[in-house]
Amino acid sequence: MDPQEGKQEPKLVLAHKIFLLRHPDVPDIEKVELKNEVFNLIKADDTANLYESLCEELGWEIDQGLLQIMRGKIEEELKKLDEKVSDAEENLGESEVREAHLAKSLYYIRIGDKEKALEQIKITEGKTVAVGQKMDLVFHTLQLGFFFMDFDLISKGIDKAKSLFEEGGDWERKNRLKVYEGLYCMSTRNFKKAAELFLDSISTFTTYEIFPYDTFIFYTVLTSIISLDRVSLKQKVVDAPEILTVISKIPHLSDFLNSLYGCQYKSFFVAFAGLTDQIRLDRYLHPHFRYYMREVRTVVYSQFLESYKSVTMEAMARAFGVSVDFIDRELSRFIAAGRLHCKIDKVVGVLETNRPDAKNALYQATIKQGDFLLNRIQKLSRVIDL
Repeated sequence: MDPQEGKQEPKLVLAHKIFLLRHPDVPDIEKVELKNEVFNLIKADDTANLYESLCEELGWEIDQGLLQIMRGKIEEELKKLDEKVSDAEENLGESEVREAHLAKSLYYIRIGDKEKALEQIKITEGKTVAVGQKMDLVFHTLQLGFFFMDFDLISKGIDKAKSLFEEGGDWERKNRLKVYEGLYCMSTRNFKKAAELFLDSISTFTTYEIFPYDTFIFYTVLTSIISLDRVSLKQKVVDAPEILTVISKIPHLSDFLNSLYGCQYKSFFVAFAGLTDQIRLDRYLHPHFRYYMREVRTVVYSQFLESYKSVTMEAMARAFGVSVDFIDRELSRFIAAGRLHCKIDKVVGVLETNRPDAKNALYQATIKQGDFLLNRIQKLSRVIDL
């Protein structure tokens, strides 16, 4: 599969550049170039409302002349589109009427007018009979939702698409929907579901409008590492030919995945440090940056401790290429939060694992539920006695 095939939706390219402009970790010198790129994209699509709100938010001086030119173009284009709709309704057939309404919907999406775009998409849907065409309208709605990061709109769009598929629909669109839903799940911190959906779509990926194939593989590997067990990770990710063809093009990702699976913990931490900026500067992953960093560390520490009944702190620190104090602080937090099943003997500098026994846990749960039941019966007996 050619990772360059297809083209990303310009609005989502613009949304990512705006995200970077707002990000405090992006150097000012890079923001100068980003500002020019954003202005060029805004002028190309006449997104007047976005231009005005960005200037207000980021403290830029509004070019009133440019604003008036953009609004004039919008007014003129909408007038032409309305004339086409009227002409189609008076002189042409139903399919031409639908096409005229669709063109107006796409124009509202292009200029970033969410409310009017959704209103026009609804009108277009009323003129649409084929399930496939209705699905395409849902995809436009989902792209709009991802541009504005409106998760309520995205969730409703996904539910609507699934109900449409009950009426029919082709496999190509069903596979595309999996990628949209996977991105939604990842953006709302449901990494396990996101990994499942991405892995299901890996050999049939055609959703270039929301991100390139390289980015798709990046998200697939990141979500899989904290969601899959070791055996599944090997079968579905480490040995997956679709991933192997692309992973080397993404900085640090191959080392990140293979060093984890190969238990090369020092190399893993180096690769992990290299990936942090990519995760922090990703529009969809940024809100979950701290959570993801914690989850990855939980996975790698658990994997290391799985092999030992007890191990010295010094040996673990040496394996990870960090200091004993760092490991002590790290593990203390995870143990206190109940994420790691071990205890630290500070006197001798040893970690002792106490992995929970499934049978023992079931026994303890049964005892606890029995005590609760007896207490309820005693309270009930007192009421009856009265």
